[in-house]
Amino acid sequence: MPVPVGDARRGYVNAMFGRIARRYDLMNSLMTFGLDRGWRAAAVRVAAPPVSGLALDVGTGTGKLALRLAEEMPAGRVLAADFTVPMLRAGQPALRREGRGRVAFVAADALELPFPPDMFDCVVSAFAVRNLADVERGFREQARVAKPGGRVVCLELTTPPNPLFAGLFRVYFRGLVPRLGGLIAGDSEAYTYLPESVAQFLRPRALAAAMRAAGLERVRYRRLGFGAVALHIGAKPSPSEARLRQPSPRGRGSGSHRRQAVLEDR
Repeated sequence: MPVPVGDARRGYVNAMFGRIARRYDLMNSLMTFGLDRGWRAAAVRVAAPPVSGLALDVGTGTGKLALRLAEEMPAGRVLAADFTVPMLRAGQPALRREGRGRVAFVAADALELPFPPDMFDCVVSAFAVRNLADVERGFREQARVAKPGGRVVCLELTTPPNPLFAGLFRVYFRGLVPRLGGLIAGDSEAYTYLPESVAQFLRPRALAAAMRAAGLERVRYRRLGFGAVALHIGAKPSPSEARLRQPSPRGRGSGSHRRQAVLEDR
């Protein structure tokens, strides 16, 4: 199926996740054989949220990643933003049970976050960026609301680099997952969109480049789940780092910065 682009993508994604909201967590657990919990834990570890800080989960869905963040922030708070209200409603029972009053849901568009600049100690997302109509704009918003030096973390599905695993991944995601989605969530179309959106999404190196283009520094990534998941991390430059990024009088950037970018991409 063709994956919608631009403004059409926003409406399609919102309606689709609204339809599957009640079975979303169950399907995630079944599709990943429960591995999604470990992937979220890895994202929280690299985000390194301060114990008493303020964190943002973008595209939170039902709030699984936000609740995991809150476990690491016993004296802090987490704002969990998503523009699909049925997903937030589906996450309310877990929020009441596990949020301990430190996690709050916010209905918000990832491309127009309703927060002031320099607000959050870290900004995280899990399986959300792939659904944005404009990926670089989404990262610019995340960078804008992060504090200087704050980390921006992205957990996303991708195609495994190993040809054998890539073939198995394709057979599983395109052949079995839509059928499972039809049986469990009553919506095979939504789970046909999933593998197609992954196949058409940026590869990890290109996603890292989008993060850099959005103004993030020290961008790097590693693969998880037999290469089917990419965990990216970047940081908002401090004022001094931002000054260093300005072009030199001769119009050339720092050679050491260029070398670092190449090394991180290997």
